[in-house]
Amino acid sequence: MPSFAHNCILYKITPTIELDKPEYKTSVFLSQERLDMLHGHVEANLVNNYDLILETFPIDGGYCVVLKRIDALFGFDKFDIEINKEHELNSCSYKAVLNHEEKHINVYLNIIEEFKSDIFNSLFTAADSVMPIFIENKSDIEQVFEKLNQEFSSHPDLLLISQKVNAAQEIRNKQIDQNENNSELYSCYN
Repeated sequence: MPSFAHNCILYKITPTIELDKPEYKTSVFLSQERLDMLHGHVEANLVNNYDLILETFPIDGGYCVVLKRIDALFGFDKFDIEINKEHELNSCSYKAVLNHEEKHINVYLNIIEEFKSDIFNSLFTAADSVMPIFIENKSDIEQVFEKLNQEFSSHPDLLLISQKVNAAQEIRNKQIDQNENNSELYSCYN
């Protein structure tokens, strides 16, 4: 590596972070077989996608590649509600189970709101730790992009925030199930 490649540090900037939540979609369906769960459950899909925006600066004999911005999408984009087939479509018990499962979806959505500043701070810390890289040819930019993307995506703060979000939703969803007295469901049978 040429000695002037070390001059890339002079091009280091603090990347900007654009954080957004994905639009989410909810699907509801009856199970094909009897569920092990009492009445239903929700499958949620956590998305954490990051688009890295790079900038190149010409320097004698090559280029400095710098992380300029992160466009991040972090949140849940899909909820699949499966209801035990014993609850007839649109029946009172079906609606009671659906209402219960929607409480779980609210937990997922609220967790993202509550952790929004922690998510942003994790993104910022990870992005700010990515250092510029020197390349001799612009054709090497794809390899550098992959390297910077891997460095950013594997940052401990990003891994930790995903674990925290998952742990928080798991705890709160268990609380909902433990505190649920199923009164709405039982009223369908009285």
